[in-house]
Amino acid sequence: MRFLIAATTLFCGLVMSYGQTICIDPGHPSENGGTTGKKITETRANWEVAVRLRDILKSKGVKVVMTKQSEKEKVVNKRRAEIANECKADLMIRLHCDANDGRGFAVYYPTVKGTSQGVTGPKDEVLKSTEPIAKSFYESLVNALNGTMKANGLMSDLKTAVGSKQGALTGSIFSEVPVVLVEMVNLKDAEDEAFIRSKKGQQTIAEAMAKACLDALKKQN
Repeated sequence: MRFLIAATTLFCGLVMSYGQTICIDPGHPSENGGTTGKKITETRANWEVAVRLRDILKSKGVKVVMTKQSEKEKVVNKRRAEIANECKADLMIRLHCDANDGRGFAVYYPTVKGTSQGVTGPKDEVLKSTEPIAKSFYESLVNALNGTMKANGLMSDLKTAVGSKQGALTGSIFSEVPVVLVEMVNLKDAEDEAFIRSKKGQQTIAEAMAKACLDALKKQN
């Protein structure tokens, strides 16, 4: 009986260690409709993976908040950040797919303040708290995928088209919580598109990101 109680206490402690809040932001439609591959849209890919990631994290005892409740629901980027702020998320993870000449995934995070709609952000404390989380998240994601996808690096928002103009992505500027954006695949690459279209591929990257989220939050504590 003592062993059972001890084991139960240990298990509950492990679950409670993940008793944090993660906001999942399946990108698009927002200010634009996102990119498309030959057989899947970015909006669909983002949503399919987000649902899987949500379910995995919830099974680990994590409170999950989604920035939208259906695939085609339009939510502008400022509002997406506000949802994460309102639930006081420990981490906001934004899911996207790229459309360039390469392949593989990359992770972006704010390194300096930017300005959008007359607002400058994120605040210094958000920049400071995001950096170690982003580094831990990326390292864990690379290890979890273990070569399944090409790793293109951890980069500043400044390396994105929008971030290079504003200083940071809109979702980062309005965020009051640590935030990372994952470009999961390149939809213009046939292999990447096939990966993200498949149930196995969606589950693989969702599981890897779930582990990366939990590892990053451990570092936060």
